Amino acid sequence: MGSGAGETTEEPVRPVWVLTPLESVGPLRFGMSADEVRAALPEVVELSRFSAEPFYPEIYGLQLGFHPGAPAVYAYFEGTGRLFCVAADAAHGPRVTLEGLELTGRVPAVLEETVLDLHSSGARRVSYGPRGNPGINDIGMVLRIQDTAGGVLTRPVLVGREWADRCTDDWEGSVPECEWLGRQWHVFEGSDVWPRPGYATNWPPGWTPPF
Repeated sequence: MGSGAGETTEEPVRPVWVLTPLESVGPLRFGMSADEVRAALPEVVELSRFSAEPFYPEIYGLQLGFHPGAPAVYAYFEGTGRLFCVAADAAHGPRVTLEGLELTGRVPAVLEETVLDLHSSGARRVSYGPRGNPGINDIGMVLRIQDTAGGVLTRPVLVGREWADRCTDDWEGSVPECEWLGRQWHVFEGSDVWPRPGYATNWPPGWTPPF
């Protein structure tokens, strides 16, 4: 089926990663160590390591790319060093699929309608977090959006079974704070970006968003 994506002709072919809800995304299994992630992705380049949460310095992320200078995958690790969250870059990330439905790099309105069709079947419950980002807690999936050269496209954010409870809740869920920043799926308190203009965050001194 058509992807609804905004790829350009020069964009290299990206790998397809099948999502097994709560268990794995492509070659990455939730619970892996950073070394195991690197071994599972021998073709990627580690672009950076960064602090993912302002109040939990032990939670960190690895920015990985299939090509230097083009972030593709964001892998997040909790305090014990286990992989608990994976996000696919909308422009350069792997084409994450769920039961044949492509989640990466889609036009938001098109994907939202398709995901809601899944909800209407009664198979899953779609919910929206306080800032209006949709997802399905039952499968540990949040759909975010990202500005790209091809327009605003979708960025799937996935978590494992232990971290899926309320994962769509951007205040209380397990998805790292840095993944909630920037463009929002729906307008929240009059703004389509977070933090909204003029809003004073309570982040501790020394923490700045990594991207």
